[in-house]
Amino acid sequence: MAMRLRTLLGDHPGTSALKSGSIGSDLVELDFAEYSPTNKGFKPMVREGAFDVSEMAIVTYLMAKSFGKPMVLLPDVVLARFQHGHALYNARAGKLAPRDLNGKRVGIRSFTTTTGAWLRGILANDCGVDLDSIDWVTFEDAHVAEFVDTTKRAGAGKQILQMLIDGELDAVLGEKSDHPDLKPLFADVAAEEKAWFGKHKVVPINHMLVVSRTVSDQHPDVVREVHRLLAESAAASSGVPRFGRDEMRRSLELIIDYSAQQKLIPRAFAVDELFDDVTRAL
Repeated sequence: MAMRLRTLLGDHPGTSALKSGSIGSDLVELDFAEYSPTNKGFKPMVREGAFDVSEMAIVTYLMAKSFGKPMVLLPDVVLARFQHGHALYNARAGKLAPRDLNGKRVGIRSFTTTTGAWLRGILANDCGVDLDSIDWVTFEDAHVAEFVDTTKRAGAGKQILQMLIDGELDAVLGEKSDHPDLKPLFADVAAEEKAWFGKHKVVPINHMLVVSRTVSDQHPDVVREVHRLLAESAAASSGVPRFGRDEMRRSLELIIDYSAQQKLIPRAFAVDELFDDVTRAL
């Protein structure tokens, strides 16, 4: 009899075959929870262990691991993208480039978002921005309850893009908009992304997959089957970026370094620490 697993998994090109049921298993039955957007399910997973299998933002996982949350990473990337296009400024207030952010008011949904961590790492390490000089304004708390967030919280009812339009913020991270006044902080996004990839040889990972430690400890065959299903689903989709072991390791090493630099985690983990004996062998 197949083992039923409470599962949080968003709609991505690489998950469509699995979620549609065209790929199945005799060993496991994935019982999909509905959260829109998917990241709204990360908090109940981290705080309550709400799922057996869960999509998870990589920075949330790193933070959860630092507080001993009972989850284990699988080597399955479900969302990865370049980040440069997810930073905006208000052109009506004058030209603003990444290097101009020192001392400015910058909004971000939560200080602990993975996109935010990638962008801050890029700003600090590639653009010379002093992150500590920035007046950070946030709108949500961290998924991991134990993390102490010292940023300034926006007023009740405030919306991040409207604050940028109204001149209450100088820039925002983690957002896109077609508003005519809002322009990309990186002037030529495609060129910046190409140059950054040439330098780092990294495609930034946003979301991977985790399983509860109980499932991994007690049902390693089920974990291996979940990995097989994800890999088969990704292979069935055209246009899904393939992450070999080396590519995944480089991306994880960089986001670990960025997260430690930004004090989101107390120390830089070794990549192998993110997995257990079952998932490390996949």
